[in-house]
Amino acid sequence: MKNIISWTLRNIPRKYIQLVGHFATKTYGILLSGNNVECPVCHSTFSKFLPYGRLEPRENALCPSCLALERHRLMYLYLQEKTNFFKDNLKVLHVAPEYCFIDRFEKMKNLDYITADIESPLAKVKMDLHHIPFEENTFDVVFCNHVLEHVEDDIRCMEEMRRVLKPSGFAIMQSPQDWALATTFEDKTITDPKERERLFKQDDHFRIFGKDYNKRLEQGGWHVTEDKFVMEMPAERVKRFALPKEEIIYLCKKK
Repeated sequence: MKNIISWTLRNIPRKYIQLVGHFATKTYGILLSGNNVECPVCHSTFSKFLPYGRLEPRENALCPSCLALERHRLMYLYLQEKTNFFKDNLKVLHVAPEYCFIDRFEKMKNLDYITADIESPLAKVKMDLHHIPFEENTFDVVFCNHVLEHVEDDIRCMEEMRRVLKPSGFAIMQSPQDWALATTFEDKTITDPKERERLFKQDDHFRIFGKDYNKRLEQGGWHVTEDKFVMEMPAERVKRFALPKEEIIYLCKKK
């Protein structure tokens, strides 16, 4: 199964996977019946989650039912337990919306929920993150997860999201990090897809963020709170939900 998922992610355009991938995983999920792990997003239980990843698929990562990955499960719990997301009336901009969240957030009566992306067939608004087509101070919440490694100018995109967020709002902009790197590595002269994949983990990545990710967010105009939410959880809960054990959540607000 690892090899199949790796080949699919590397060879089939993401927009097609987004449209049909859930049919295949739900079917395969029948073989994983059990109660060892639980997805807090859809509340399904399995003997284990599916592997996921392009180059080195991670074990126990993808929920077959709703397609939530480790980071999605963590974010959902964080929103439930540490924000007003499920309580207050909020206008939300979700960039590159994840399949596991779209239907759930659209059905929440307290949200005015807008999805946007430059190519995703799941998003309602076609949008270049470098030039967000909304006025200043429009949104209470902005989500933009695992996107900033894909854009040409990450600081510009951070500034744009800051512009459209209300002074009282918050943003969550998670990105993959290599904790072995003291600073973010990027080189725009590297255009060969295979070389990009080797250096940046995917051929459509412009950079790989290091330990300085919080500093880059600050450079984009944000006040950043590093929340070690998952590291403060009981180990059995982390295991039950198969959460990323070392992921820091960067809660961003306007300076």
